[in-house]
Amino acid sequence: MAKLNTLVLTGASRGIGHATVKRFSSENWRVITCSRQAFSDDCPWPAGADDHIQVDLSDPANIGEAISEIRHRLKDQNSVLNALVNNAGVSPKNKNGNRLNSLETTMNDWHQVFQVNFFAPIMLARGLINELEAGNGSIVNVTSIAGSRVHPFAGTAYATSKAALASLTREMATDFGSLGVRVNAIAPGEIDTSILSPGTADIVEKIPLHRLGKTEEVANAIYFLCNDGASYVTGAELHVNGGQHV
Repeated sequence: MAKLNTLVLTGASRGIGHATVKRFSSENWRVITCSRQAFSDDCPWPAGADDHIQVDLSDPANIGEAISEIRHRLKDQNSVLNALVNNAGVSPKNKNGNRLNSLETTMNDWHQVFQVNFFAPIMLARGLINELEAGNGSIVNVTSIAGSRVHPFAGTAYATSKAALASLTREMATDFGSLGVRVNAIAPGEIDTSILSPGTADIVEKIPLHRLGKTEEVANAIYFLCNDGASYVTGAELHVNGGQHV
C-alpha cells in the first residue's frame, strides 16, 4: 500500500488553517495539526484527534517538545515529511481592540509576536530538516499583505514580523535548496474569516476584485506550492489578495 503524503500544519484551529487541513485531507494527505488549543470535535477531518499536537509556539521549550513528538509520530509510521506549513500567527490589540503602533507596543508584545510569527517557523524547519529532506519536502510560510505596507488593522509588531518572515523565506530557499527542500511564502490580503476587523468593507471597495478572499482560495495556493506543479518554484512569495497589492 502506497504511503500517504504527510503535512505538518501550525495554526490549524480556525480560518485558513481549517481550510488547509480540509484541502490536503481531500487529496488523501495525512495532516499533523499543531495549535494552542486541544483538538476540537468541530474539526471535520479524518484521524484528527490522533494527529493533533497541542503546542504553545510562544514557548521555545514547548516547540522543542513538539518537534520531538512530530519526529516520533513520523518514525512510528515509517513516514517522511512532505510539507511544513507555518500558518500560526498572533497580532495583539490595544484595550479598545485597535492596532498597536510602534509607540504603544510593549517589549513583551514584540518578543511574543516575533517568537510565534518569526522564530517558530525557523525552529520547526530546522528541527524537522532531516524528515523534510527525506521527503523532498516543501515549506510554506504564511506572511501577510501587512508585511509590505502599513495596514489599518495589523499592528506594527505583526507587520514587521511578517516582513521578516518574507525575507527569511528567501534565505531559507537558498539554504535548503541543496537539500532538495523548496521554501516559499503566501501573503494573504483580506480573507473572510471570523476575525475580520470593523472597517474591512472600506478596504474591499478598493480591491480590484471587489470582494474578500475565501479561506479555500488561500488553501488552494498553499496546496499548489506543496505539490509537483510547483516543483521549480522556490524563494517566491505568492500574493493571494485579489490585486490589493498592485
